[in-house]
Amino acid sequence: MGEVELSCRAYVKMYLHCCLFPRCSINGLLLSSSTTGDAVCVTDCVPLLHSHLSLAPITQLALTQVDVWCSQTQQRIVGYYQANACVSDSSPTPCALKIADKISEQFENAVLLMLDGSKMSADYRVPPIVMYERKDSRWMLKDKHTVMLRQWEETRAIAGQMLESGDHSLLVDFDSHLDDITKDWTNQKLNNKIAELASPANGSM
Repeated sequence: MGEVELSCRAYVKMYLHCCLFPRCSINGLLLSSSTTGDAVCVTDCVPLLHSHLSLAPITQLALTQVDVWCSQTQQRIVGYYQANACVSDSSPTPCALKIADKISEQFENAVLLMLDGSKMSADYRVPPIVMYERKDSRWMLKDKHTVMLRQWEETRAIAGQMLESGDHSLLVDFDSHLDDITKDWTNQKLNNKIAELASPANGSM
């Protein structure tokens, strides 16, 4: 597998998902609107759960609905992200490995991204992520030099600004949608807010 690039939108939404449920394990799906060659560009994410991460029926329902939506919007599921409730633990759980395995069956260059809760402060100088790739039927740590987040300073500033202004409350994960189906798990309102704050220099949101 080659390089993996994270967009501003994808990172900010993962960050806000963690901040909205600070004492919970959270997870979600990584999406791409362009996959060329071995490189993977994660252009968006869908926040899934903040409780009962290992509950298979809900996960399967979410995967199916997101897959249908992706086919309608020229996107595909290219990976999985998770943050553990214990902030000092950023290692993949059996649940994370199982869902990532399922995604890799459909997309061979799938990635597994763990958020490091101990480094999630807005002023942290490098992206608080640990990424894994599948090699020889096992998930292995990916070389950090092949993981890119362009315009990191701007992305970090946007994430911090949105948290400070309370915009993280706009985020809807699939869990919240199941509680109130009028809530939009595709997060169009939040996407628009991120796009408003990002400068043209940031390219693809």
